[in-house]
Amino acid sequence: MSRTRIFAVGQLGPISLADSKEAAVARLIALLREAHGRGAVWITFPELALTTFFPRYVYDDPADYDRFFEEGLPSPAMRPLFEVARELGIGFYLGFAEKVVEGGETHRYNTAILVERDGRVIGKYRKIHLPGTRDPIRKANFEHLEKRYFEVGDLGFRSFGSSVGRIGLCICNDRRWPETFRVMALQGAEVFLLGYNTPTLNIHHPEPAHLREFHNRLSLESAAYQNAAWVMAAAKCGAEDGFAMIGGSAIVAPTGETVARASGEDDEVISYACDLELGAYIRRSVFDFARHRRIEHYGLIASQTGIVIPEDEPAAGDAGETGKAAE
Repeated sequence: MSRTRIFAVGQLGPISLADSKEAAVARLIALLREAHGRGAVWITFPELALTTFFPRYVYDDPADYDRFFEEGLPSPAMRPLFEVARELGIGFYLGFAEKVVEGGETHRYNTAILVERDGRVIGKYRKIHLPGTRDPIRKANFEHLEKRYFEVGDLGFRSFGSSVGRIGLCICNDRRWPETFRVMALQGAEVFLLGYNTPTLNIHHPEPAHLREFHNRLSLESAAYQNAAWVMAAAKCGAEDGFAMIGGSAIVAPTGETVARASGEDDEVISYACDLELGAYIRRSVFDFARHRRIEHYGLIASQTGIVIPEDEPAAGDAGETGKAAE
Protein backbone atom coordinates (compact mmCIF):
# COMPACT_ATOMS: atom_id res chain seq x y z
CA MET A 1 0.00 0.00 0.00
CA SER A 2 1.33 3.40 -0.97
CA ARG A 3 2.48 5.81 1.75
CA THR A 4 3.12 8.83 -0.41
CA ARG A 5 4.15 12.16 1.10
CA ILE A 6 5.47 15.24 -0.67
CA PHE A 7 8.87 16.21 0.70
CA ALA A 8 10.72 19.40 -0.22
CA VAL A 9 14.29 20.64 -0.07
CA GLY A 10 14.95 24.35 0.38
CA GLN A 11 18.30 25.33 -1.09
CA LEU A 12 19.83 28.65 -0.08
CA GLY A 13 22.03 30.85 -2.18
CA PRO A 14 24.93 32.69 -0.55
CA ILE A 15 24.65 34.53 2.76
CA SER A 16 27.13 37.37 3.14
CA LEU A 17 29.12 37.99 6.30
CA ALA A 18 27.25 41.29 6.55
CA ASP A 19 23.76 39.77 6.16
CA SER A 20 21.52 39.64 9.22
CA LYS A 21 19.93 36.51 10.63
CA GLU A 22 16.56 38.18 10.19
CA ALA A 23 17.18 38.45 6.46
CA ALA A 24 18.23 34.79 6.28
CA VAL A 25 15.11 33.68 8.16
CA ALA A 26 12.91 35.73 5.83
CA ARG A 27 14.40 33.78 2.91
CA LEU A 28 13.76 30.48 4.71
CA ILE A 29 10.14 31.49 5.28
CA ALA A 30 9.73 32.26 1.57
CA LEU A 31 11.05 28.77 0.74
CA LEU A 32 8.76 27.27 3.36
CA ARG A 33 5.72 28.97 1.86
CA GLU A 34 6.62 27.79 -1.62
CA ALA A 35 7.05 24.22 -0.38
CA HIS A 36 3.66 24.40 1.34
CA GLY A 37 2.11 25.66 -1.88
CA ARG A 38 3.36 22.50 -3.58
CA GLY A 39 1.67 20.36 -0.94
CA ALA A 40 4.86 19.44 0.91
CA VAL A 41 4.54 18.16 4.48
CA TRP A 42 8.25 18.56 5.30
CA ILE A 43 11.15 20.70 4.10
CA THR A 44 14.89 20.30 4.64
CA PHE A 45 17.03 23.43 4.99
CA PRO A 46 20.85 23.65 4.81
CA GLU A 47 23.59 23.37 7.38
CA LEU A 48 24.32 26.68 9.18
CA ALA A 49 21.30 28.16 7.46
CA LEU A 50 21.15 31.39 9.49
CA THR A 51 24.64 32.73 8.76
CA THR A 52 27.49 32.71 6.33
CA PHE A 53 29.84 29.72 6.60
CA PHE A 54 31.90 31.42 9.29
CA PRO A 55 34.43 28.57 9.87
CA ARG A 56 36.30 29.90 6.82
CA TYR A 57 37.43 32.84 8.98
CA VAL A 58 39.93 32.96 11.86
CA TYR A 59 38.63 34.21 15.20
CA ASP A 60 40.45 33.90 18.51
CA ASP A 61 37.98 35.40 20.98
CA PRO A 62 34.54 33.84 21.58
CA ALA A 63 33.21 37.37 21.84
CA ASP A 64 33.99 37.73 18.14
CA TYR A 65 32.31 34.54 16.93
CA ASP A 66 29.45 33.98 19.39
CA ARG A 67 27.29 36.23 17.18
CA PHE A 68 27.00 33.30 14.78
CA PHE A 69 25.54 30.97 17.45
CA GLU A 70 21.98 30.41 18.68
CA GLU A 71 20.88 29.89 22.27
CA GLY A 72 17.54 28.31 23.14
CA LEU A 73 14.94 26.57 21.00
CA PRO A 74 13.58 28.40 19.26
CA SER A 75 16.16 31.16 19.48
CA PRO A 76 14.88 34.70 18.91
CA ALA A 77 16.13 34.59 15.31
CA MET A 78 14.37 31.27 14.61
CA ARG A 79 11.03 32.15 16.17
CA PRO A 80 9.36 33.62 13.03
CA LEU A 81 10.20 30.44 11.09
CA PHE A 82 8.68 28.28 13.81
CA GLU A 83 5.53 30.39 13.86
CA VAL A 84 4.93 30.28 10.10
CA ALA A 85 5.71 26.55 9.91
CA ARG A 86 3.23 25.81 12.69
CA GLU A 87 0.61 28.00 11.04
CA LEU A 88 1.04 26.14 7.72
CA GLY A 89 1.39 22.71 9.29
CA ILE A 90 4.73 21.88 7.67
CA GLY A 91 7.66 20.23 9.42
CA PHE A 92 11.29 21.14 8.84
CA TYR A 93 14.97 20.32 9.35
CA LEU A 94 17.18 23.30 10.20
CA GLY A 95 20.95 23.50 10.58
CA PHE A 96 22.53 26.15 12.81
CA ALA A 97 25.41 26.88 15.19
CA GLU A 98 24.33 25.97 18.73
CA LYS A 99 25.70 27.40 21.98
CA VAL A 100 24.49 25.67 25.10
CA VAL A 101 25.39 25.55 28.79
CA GLU A 102 25.27 22.00 30.16
CA GLY A 103 26.55 20.97 33.57
CA GLY A 104 27.80 24.49 34.15
CA GLU A 105 30.02 24.38 31.04
CA THR A 106 29.59 26.16 27.72
CA HIS A 107 29.58 24.01 24.60
CA ARG A 108 29.31 24.86 20.92
CA TYR A 109 28.07 22.46 18.24
CA ASN A 110 27.19 22.35 14.56
CA THR A 111 23.58 21.27 15.07
CA ALA A 112 20.42 20.32 13.20
CA ILE A 113 16.92 20.05 14.63
CA LEU A 114 13.80 18.26 13.48
CA VAL A 115 10.62 20.27 14.00
CA GLU A 116 7.23 18.56 13.76
CA ARG A 117 4.32 20.03 11.82
CA ASP A 118 2.81 21.41 15.02
CA GLY A 119 5.99 23.30 15.91
CA ARG A 120 7.43 20.86 18.46
CA VAL A 121 11.15 20.04 18.37
CA ILE A 122 11.16 16.25 18.15
CA GLY A 123 14.80 15.59 17.30
CA LYS A 124 18.27 17.07 17.55
CA TYR A 125 21.59 16.03 16.04
CA ARG A 126 25.07 17.46 16.63
CA LYS A 127 27.60 16.97 13.84
CA ILE A 128 30.06 14.15 14.51
CA HIS A 129 32.39 14.07 11.50
CA LEU A 130 33.93 17.54 11.74
CA PRO A 131 36.19 18.29 8.75
CA GLY A 132 39.09 20.69 8.49
CA THR A 133 41.50 21.76 11.21
CA ARG A 134 41.55 23.47 14.58
CA ASP A 135 44.48 25.73 13.78
CA PRO A 136 44.82 27.81 10.60
CA ILE A 137 46.98 26.25 7.90
CA ARG A 138 47.36 29.54 5.99
CA LYS A 139 48.03 27.83 2.66
CA ALA A 140 44.83 28.86 0.92
CA ASN A 141 42.73 31.98 0.57
CA PHE A 142 40.34 30.66 3.22
CA GLU A 143 40.36 28.22 6.14
CA HIS A 144 38.11 25.34 7.14
CA LEU A 145 38.05 25.54 10.93
CA GLU A 146 35.08 23.53 12.13
CA LYS A 147 37.29 21.80 14.70
CA ARG A 148 38.14 25.23 16.09
CA TYR A 149 34.58 26.39 16.68
CA PHE A 150 32.63 23.17 17.29
CA GLU A 151 32.93 20.16 19.55
CA VAL A 152 32.34 16.68 18.19
CA GLY A 153 28.63 15.91 18.53
CA ASP A 154 27.59 13.93 21.60
CA LEU A 155 24.09 12.75 20.66
CA GLY A 156 25.02 9.93 18.28
CA PHE A 157 23.23 8.94 15.09
CA ARG A 158 19.55 8.46 15.87
CA SER A 159 16.23 8.11 14.10
CA PHE A 160 13.07 9.90 15.23
CA GLY A 161 9.42 9.04 14.83
CA SER A 162 7.34 11.72 13.14
CA SER A 163 3.93 12.24 11.59
CA VAL A 164 5.41 11.45 8.17
CA GLY A 165 7.61 8.45 8.95
CA ARG A 166 10.82 7.63 10.78
CA ILE A 167 13.54 10.22 10.09
CA GLY A 168 17.33 10.24 10.54
CA LEU A 169 19.47 13.39 10.71
CA CYS A 170 23.06 14.14 9.78
CA ILE A 171 25.10 17.10 8.54
CA CYS A 172 27.41 17.72 5.58
CA ASN A 173 30.66 15.72 5.99
CA ASP A 174 28.72 12.95 7.76
CA ARG A 175 27.35 11.97 4.35
CA ARG A 176 30.79 10.77 3.23
CA TRP A 177 30.89 8.07 5.93
CA PRO A 178 28.66 5.03 5.29
CA GLU A 179 28.47 4.21 8.99
CA THR A 180 26.40 7.36 9.46
CA PHE A 181 23.46 6.06 7.47
CA ARG A 182 23.69 2.40 8.44
CA VAL A 183 23.39 3.21 12.15
CA MET A 184 20.24 5.24 11.50
CA ALA A 185 18.85 2.61 9.11
CA LEU A 186 19.25 -0.03 11.82
CA GLN A 187 16.91 2.14 13.92
CA GLY A 188 14.28 2.08 11.19
CA ALA A 189 15.00 5.40 9.45
CA GLU A 190 12.99 5.67 6.25
CA VAL A 191 14.14 9.16 5.29
CA PHE A 192 17.53 10.80 5.81
CA LEU A 193 17.62 14.60 6.05
CA LEU A 194 20.85 16.56 5.76
CA GLY A 195 22.17 20.01 4.99
CA TYR A 196 25.61 20.98 3.76
CA ASN A 197 27.97 23.88 3.04
CA THR A 198 30.68 22.41 0.79
CA PRO A 199 33.40 24.65 -0.64
CA THR A 200 34.09 24.29 -4.35
CA LEU A 201 37.82 24.35 -3.54
CA ASN A 202 39.47 21.56 -1.58
CA ILE A 203 42.09 23.43 0.46
CA HIS A 204 44.01 20.28 1.42
CA HIS A 205 44.93 18.99 -2.04
CA PRO A 206 44.25 19.88 -5.69
CA GLU A 207 40.92 18.50 -6.84
CA PRO A 208 38.92 19.34 -9.98
CA ALA A 209 35.80 21.29 -9.06
CA HIS A 210 33.52 18.81 -10.83
CA LEU A 211 34.64 16.08 -8.41
CA ARG A 212 33.21 18.02 -5.48
CA GLU A 213 29.69 17.74 -6.85
CA PHE A 214 30.26 14.21 -8.12
CA HIS A 215 31.32 13.01 -4.67
CA ASN A 216 28.32 14.75 -3.14
CA ARG A 217 25.94 12.98 -5.48
CA LEU A 218 27.76 9.66 -5.09
CA SER A 219 27.47 9.86 -1.30
CA LEU A 220 23.76 10.64 -1.40
CA GLU A 221 22.86 7.98 -3.96
CA SER A 222 24.87 5.22 -2.29
CA ALA A 223 23.38 6.06 1.12
CA ALA A 224 19.87 5.87 -0.30
CA TYR A 225 20.45 2.62 -2.19
CA GLN A 226 22.42 0.72 0.46
CA ASN A 227 19.90 1.59 3.18
CA ALA A 228 16.68 1.53 1.10
CA ALA A 229 15.76 5.02 2.28
CA TRP A 230 14.87 8.40 0.82
CA VAL A 231 17.49 11.16 1.08
CA MET A 232 16.76 14.90 1.24
CA ALA A 233 19.93 17.00 0.86
CA ALA A 234 19.95 20.80 1.04
CA ALA A 235 22.91 22.98 0.07
CA LYS A 236 23.82 26.49 1.01
CA CYS A 237 25.77 27.39 -2.09
CA GLY A 238 27.12 30.00 -4.45
CA ALA A 239 29.80 32.58 -3.71
CA GLU A 240 29.64 33.94 -0.16
CA ASP A 241 31.75 37.10 -0.31
CA GLY A 242 33.71 35.48 -3.12
CA PHE A 243 34.10 32.04 -1.50
CA ALA A 244 32.30 29.51 -3.69
CA MET A 245 30.31 26.50 -2.48
CA ILE A 246 28.70 23.73 -4.51
CA GLY A 247 24.96 23.37 -5.09
CA GLY A 248 23.44 20.10 -6.19
CA SER A 249 20.63 19.93 -3.63
CA ALA A 250 18.80 16.70 -4.30
CA ILE A 251 16.08 14.23 -3.45
CA VAL A 252 17.19 10.62 -3.91
CA ALA A 253 14.93 7.55 -3.98
CA PRO A 254 15.63 4.25 -2.18
CA THR A 255 16.60 2.84 -5.59
CA GLY A 256 19.60 5.20 -5.60
CA GLU A 257 18.09 7.37 -8.34
CA THR A 258 18.15 11.15 -8.03
CA VAL A 259 14.53 12.14 -8.68
CA ALA A 260 14.86 15.90 -8.16
CA ARG A 261 17.86 18.21 -8.29
CA ALA A 262 18.34 21.96 -7.91
CA SER A 263 19.19 23.71 -11.15
CA GLY A 264 21.36 26.57 -9.90
CA GLU A 265 23.08 28.14 -6.91
CA ASP A 266 20.34 30.48 -5.68
CA ASP A 267 17.38 30.08 -3.34
CA GLU A 268 15.33 27.24 -4.81
CA VAL A 269 12.73 24.68 -3.78
CA ILE A 270 12.67 21.17 -5.17
CA SER A 271 10.01 18.63 -4.22
CA TYR A 272 8.86 15.10 -4.94
CA ALA A 273 5.99 12.79 -4.02
CA CYS A 274 7.91 10.12 -2.09
CA ASP A 275 6.34 6.72 -1.52
CA LEU A 276 7.82 5.42 1.74
CA GLU A 277 6.53 1.96 0.89
CA LEU A 278 9.15 1.75 -1.88
CA GLY A 279 11.91 1.69 0.71
CA ALA A 280 9.98 -0.75 2.88
CA TYR A 281 9.67 -3.13 -0.08
CA ILE A 282 13.42 -3.01 -0.74
CA ARG A 283 14.11 -3.61 2.97
CA ARG A 284 11.99 -6.75 2.73
CA SER A 285 13.96 -8.05 -0.27
CA VAL A 286 17.48 -7.10 -1.37
CA PHE A 287 18.37 -5.26 1.83
CA ASP A 288 16.58 -7.36 4.42
CA PHE A 289 19.10 -6.67 7.17
CA ALA A 290 17.81 -9.33 9.55
CA ARG A 291 18.24 -12.10 6.96
CA HIS A 292 21.41 -11.06 5.18
CA ARG A 293 23.75 -9.06 7.44
CA ARG A 294 26.68 -10.98 8.98
CA ILE A 295 27.68 -8.87 11.97
CA GLU A 296 30.14 -11.50 13.22
CA HIS A 297 32.44 -10.32 10.43
CA TYR A 298 32.03 -6.56 10.95
CA GLY A 299 33.86 -6.12 14.25
CA LEU A 300 36.66 -3.89 12.92
CA ILE A 301 34.18 -1.21 11.96
CA ALA A 302 33.46 -0.41 15.59
CA SER A 303 36.76 -1.43 17.21
CA GLN A 304 39.35 0.23 14.93
CA THR A 305 39.63 3.72 13.44
CA GLY A 306 42.76 3.79 11.25
CA ILE A 307 44.16 1.18 8.90
CA VAL A 308 46.16 -1.64 10.51
CA ILE A 309 47.75 -4.32 8.33
CA PRO A 310 47.49 -7.78 9.94
CA GLU A 311 50.91 -8.96 11.17
CA ASP A 312 50.63 -12.35 9.49
CA GLU A 313 50.02 -10.86 6.05
CA PRO A 314 53.02 -10.30 3.69
CA ALA A 315 53.78 -6.68 2.96
CA ALA A 316 53.16 -5.41 -0.56
CA GLY A 317 55.91 -6.63 -2.86
CA ASP A 318 56.90 -9.48 -0.52
CA ALA A 319 56.26 -12.82 -2.19
CA GLY A 320 56.36 -14.65 1.14
CA GLU A 321 56.80 -18.40 1.32
CA THR A 322 55.06 -18.97 -1.99
CA GLY A 323 57.53 -16.70 -3.71
CA LYS A 324 60.52 -18.42 -2.14
CA ALA A 325 59.32 -21.84 -3.17
CA ALA A 326 58.98 -20.71 -6.76
CA GLU A 327 62.55 -19.41 -6.96
